[in-house]
Amino acid sequence: MLIKRQSEVPSSEITSKDLYLNRRKFLAGAALAGAAVATGVAFNKIAAPSLVATANAKIDGIQKSSFSATEKETPYKDVTNYNNFYEFSTDKYEPAGLAKDFKTRPWTVTIDGDVKKKQVLDVDAIMKMAAPEERIYRHRCVEGWSIVVPWVGFSLSELIKRAEPLGKAKYVEFTTLYDLKQFPGQRVPVLRWPYVEGLRLDEAMHPLALLCFGLYGEVLPNQNGAPLRIVIPWKYGFKSAKSIVRIRFTGSEPLNSWQENSPREYGFYSNVNPNVDHPRWSQAKERRLGEFLKRPTLMFNGYDQVASLYSGMDLKKNF
Repeated sequence: MLIKRQSEVPSSEITSKDLYLNRRKFLAGAALAGAAVATGVAFNKIAAPSLVATANAKIDGIQKSSFSATEKETPYKDVTNYNNFYEFSTDKYEPAGLAKDFKTRPWTVTIDGDVKKKQVLDVDAIMKMAAPEERIYRHRCVEGWSIVVPWVGFSLSELIKRAEPLGKAKYVEFTTLYDLKQFPGQRVPVLRWPYVEGLRLDEAMHPLALLCFGLYGEVLPNQNGAPLRIVIPWKYGFKSAKSIVRIRFTGSEPLNSWQENSPREYGFYSNVNPNVDHPRWSQAKERRLGEFLKRPTLMFNGYDQVASLYSGMDLKKNF
């Protein structure tokens, strides 16, 4: 069986579809209830109607965040129609259509492992834990393209503090839903499913790490990781796990899916680093989605606030 891997992504997927299809024309003119616990059975009593809707539902009470970048936002149509979501498809343009009928309610997230408060939370209870913030973040993909998105959520640390990790907890592992009926891409062994990602606990507690349930002021679209995902803006995009159903705390470093698939190419940390190339391409430059010309890649994707997390580490060895 021929498996399409990241390395086989055609050049048409490096920029927006419109620009790709009109490349010559372009060249010619270029100059995311408090600590309330719910188990899913109580879903009908908890869910706010405005949060049950999947597409175009507005999120109320969003606060502007001081963490936001000031760069031009990538158009909504590009962010919601060009997606890395292998559970649906390895093709960037297919997830939006395939995710149309994806069921995000009822939805619960299991919190377990090395924590004092193991629990199963309804996603709508999670979304009410803190006031939602809009954070405009740069997001960098390992394949060489980037986006600027106004994500909606709150610091992942808000959820972590409520779980009360034990002293032996050093890492946080995130697991995506495994559902062969809803995720056609999981029928293909591109990766060992379900998708697993992980962070060091101090990384997950950093205020920049976002528990996300929306974008552009709306409930997170299915193809962008609904109903709940994380966004880690100083790391390559695949570290930001989507459609999360389990958050496990552990004393051992989790084996994330891409690291298991190809350890020579994808490390545990996966910090954006222009000085560490992917074995098959340079990471020194990136192309913003919707643009043609490349720009220099910034260390930690420009989020220098996280540099102290890696003080004394060899970031070429711990890539």
